[in-house]
Amino acid sequence: MYWLLFYDVVDDYIERRPAFRDAHLALARSAHRRGFLVLGGAYEDPVDGALLVFRVDDRAVVEQFVRDDPYVNEGLVTAWTIRRWNVAVGHDEPRGFGQSRSGIF
Repeated sequence: MYWLLFYDVVDDYIERRPAFRDAHLALARSAHRRGFLVLGGAYEDPVDGALLVFRVDDRAVVEQFVRDDPYVNEGLVTAWTIRRWNVAVGHDEPRGFGQSRSGIF
């Protein structure tokens, strides 16, 4: 199942994140290598938050990521929310270029 992790960040996030960025990215890359984290990144214009997409069976994996994240521990993240996400179109659909249940597109 998929989980969305939403981060709200401090107003001066861009100025403060360089000190913690390497450690944050190491955590994210480790989660990605292990197959837990599918995608992640900050919003753009304005940079006032971030979204990370996890694919794991247990919400506790996402909660542990939050507990380990330097951005959270150093106060760059002001609030976070975890939501289960039911994917209707995409990764888990049967593959087949140009085909639909009713025939060819």
